Amino acid sequence: MSLQGWLATWSITGGWLLWHAHELIFGFAAAATAGFALTAIPEFTNSKPLGQLPLLNLVSLWLAARLSYLLAFWITPWPALLLNLLFWLGLLLYISPPVWRDPQRKHISFSLVVAGLAVLQTGFFISLTEPDAALKWLYIGIHALMILIIVATSRVSMSVVNNRVEHKEASSDPDTTPYLARPPRRYLVIVMIIICALSEFILGVHPVTGWIALAAMAAIFNLLNDWHVGRPLFSRLALMLYVSYWLMALGYGLLGAAYLGAPLLPSAGRHLLTVGAMTLSIFTIMSIVSRIHSGLWLDRRLWIPNAAALFVIAALIRAYAGFYSAAPLFNTLLIGAGLFWVGGFVLYAVHVFKTLSTARTDGQAGCAEPLIE
Repeated sequence: MSLQGWLATWSITGGWLLWHAHELIFGFAAAATAGFALTAIPEFTNSKPLGQLPLLNLVSLWLAARLSYLLAFWITPWPALLLNLLFWLGLLLYISPPVWRDPQRKHISFSLVVAGLAVLQTGFFISLTEPDAALKWLYIGIHALMILIIVATSRVSMSVVNNRVEHKEASSDPDTTPYLARPPRRYLVIVMIIICALSEFILGVHPVTGWIALAAMAAIFNLLNDWHVGRPLFSRLALMLYVSYWLMALGYGLLGAAYLGAPLLPSAGRHLLTVGAMTLSIFTIMSIVSRIHSGLWLDRRLWIPNAAALFVIAALIRAYAGFYSAAPLFNTLLIGAGLFWVGGFVLYAVHVFKTLSTARTDGQAGCAEPLIE
């Protein structure tokens, strides 16, 4: 029996489209969100890292939530909702106290976005019997993840572009300008994405939503002006984060064009946001933290830019599949995009598995950075 035939025999609440989108957003991206928060918050707030048993409990909740949705047709969706909420609650109970104890509360946005994702996922499961209504919650979840990317990478990008990731201090090259993630431009992008999300949720397919999406694209391009600091931008990690912002801007551009009547589906823009911007930014941060928090400096081998290129190609192919002109090749394009996307993570697994599955060798504990030689 073919895969398509096998899937047709498996009954899943809401259908496979909802499951696919939900697991990309609240499965894959949720795991990446938790992984980033559990390594970044201890570093940002100088707090104790999560212990092995609490981490195992969170991973178990995440896995159980994935399985419970697959079985929702037989056991109802409510166990899936409960397990997902327990996962978010466990994450919040860990990251919120150190963030709140910080007098300036500079990182409270992480807790707010995590709480927001939990609310959106609740709305999805409550609406699951009405696929069109449930999709709206997934769409707004994509916008929330774009905000999270902007919040998270604004911290990481200053270390990457200014060469602090390995050298602890900014580049001393007099011909370069230090990169600063300036709040005004970042806040403008966040506000425009929020307005776009609300318009899409309330108005749906409407020209107003299209124009707001184009305004969000313009705000992201404006944010990219902060990155134009000369030579440091062209280091590979900085360039990968920069390209993820480009994919985000183009994603909102295609979304706006679709709502204004261009010959393409809104899914073209959404997949540039998810397969492109979301995946590339997650992969870039994974490539950094999997080494730094394992007691090693960055991997300089070519597999990292090669994997990043696979993700970009996958995003472009999947976006093109949403154009009306690509309709005859739709299934072929989907398979191609999927293979490129999976291929990028296969490269990651092959090259990083040993690092993540063995103990640190530098005598450090938790999320501490490698000892400086």
